[in-house]
Amino acid sequence: MDLYQKYPIRLRINEQDREFDVESWVTLLDLLRERAGLTGTKKGCDHGQCGACTVLVDGKRVNSCLTLAVMQNGHEVTTIEGMAKGNELHPLQQAFIEQDAFQCGYCTPGQICSAAGLIAEGQARCRDDVRELMSGNLCRCGAYPQIARAVIQVMGIEEPDTKKEGFTTGAVLT
Repeated sequence: MDLYQKYPIRLRINEQDREFDVESWVTLLDLLRERAGLTGTKKGCDHGQCGACTVLVDGKRVNSCLTLAVMQNGHEVTTIEGMAKGNELHPLQQAFIEQDAFQCGYCTPGQICSAAGLIAEGQARCRDDVRELMSGNLCRCGAYPQIARAVIQVMGIEEPDTKKEGFTTGAVLT
């Protein structure tokens, strides 16, 4: 067997048909970044533990570092670059801006793609569901509350009012 044998694959990436010749060991992440020139999808841990590489395959969330490109032959892939339509941001992208749901921004593409998949799945009913279902996407900056608010905003879920009357910060008096 020739280790460097290439296999022809066809993908629909961000609504464009693309063809590639790839070795059997090339991940979808590496194909997207190195061969398709779509560097918005980030390589974080390269072990499927951080979610920075999350893309949508046929509308479902996938860690692109864990799937081989040849396995996706004939499928539709949406990356962060494919979320906006022309000059109009995707509602999740706009909500991330409005809710300040990013700091360094490294995890943001994976977070947004994961959130789009989460919304399509239709299983989140409240903030806690969103937090649980997004738990595969890590943010080293700790912007989790803002990320959850952005997703909730797009989903139209009402957040419970957790503010307590009369609560103040400062020294505790006994």
